[in-house]
Amino acid sequence: MSGSKSSSEAEEGLAFQPRFDASGLVTCVATDARTGDVLMVAHMNEEALRRTVETGDAWYYSRSRKALWRKGESSGQVQRVLEMRTDCDQDAVWIKVEQQGAACHTGRRSCFYRAVTKGEGAGIRLTFVDADRLFDPADVYRAKA
Repeated sequence: MSGSKSSSEAEEGLAFQPRFDASGLVTCVATDARTGDVLMVAHMNEEALRRTVETGDAWYYSRSRKALWRKGESSGQVQRVLEMRTDCDQDAVWIKVEQQGAACHTGRRSCFYRAVTKGEGAGIRLTFVDADRLFDPADVYRAKA
């Protein structure tokens, strides 16, 4: 998994040559394989990408903790990868997953539980949508923190 030499190779070739950014990361969008709902956006380094392909479990790289992590290792909310795709220039990946429980660390099914809406006047605000919690993060992460 090394960077592509030409845009033609990346866009039309069959070699998987992800383009990592200056931090060594590629953006990953995870969607529910059954519904198509966007569950989360995270980042993968080369090792996370390799482990995801090899194991079928979603692995990510945490920019804040500067550490590799397997989705669900703390919460039990595992993502099983059914399909992985890359975009045209191979600088992002999309994984279709079977999500066990909630994808979001807040206990919600998706990390995208707020809609951006036009507020009073020229203001912009957030509105909760599909925001029911599937688990209480204080209970799940307290014992493991």
